Amino acid sequence: MKISERYAAILDYFIRNVPAPQSELVFRNPYELLVAVMLSAQCTDKRVNLTTPDLFRLYPDMQHLAAADVEEVREAIRSISYPNSKAAHLVEMARMSMEQYGGEVPETVEELMRLPGVGRKTANVVASIVHGEPVIAVDTHVFRVSRRLGLSRGRTPEAVERDLESHIPAELRPTAHHWLILHGRYVCTARKPHCENCALAAWCREKAGNKA
Repeated sequence: MKISERYAAILDYFIRNVPAPQSELVFRNPYELLVAVMLSAQCTDKRVNLTTPDLFRLYPDMQHLAAADVEEVREAIRSISYPNSKAAHLVEMARMSMEQYGGEVPETVEELMRLPGVGRKTANVVASIVHGEPVIAVDTHVFRVSRRLGLSRGRTPEAVERDLESHIPAELRPTAHHWLILHGRYVCTARKPHCENCALAAWCREKAGNKA
């Protein structure tokens, strides 16, 4: 099977069967999305969604977060993984946003990555969801699913990102991120993938006969 055929078949399936996937993070505006994605690193969306309501009551916008005490932020997110470093990054991010972007969330991936605690994955998520930028964020789920399906042989998230963006039309890239992450979260799971229930098995490189 040619890689172009694999991409075409998998994208067609998602377009027909999962037409409007959404992030499972709960947010109301770009500020809340950026904070939630920063918190979600090595943490589940479920845990983040349990934490952010109280956090956003304390710090409803970038201005309040920039003025916050790091220890108080750490206490507010104590149930999240790595609360010490994340609290410091959140406050530093908000302060830089206030100083350089008037308290707004930057629009481009490059500007987002200048913010403390914001890596490429986080920047891509925010840019694609908020601004519809034609980028694909590669987290652990997207990385795993892309390699298993045969959409990429990349050994790093950056390499997988390049492969995905070279084969997926620009207008589908923001949506494709959600397709792949949700498939990895609920079907193509890390330890025991549910291949028997996978609608993509016919095109999966990991399945017998699909090693092209």
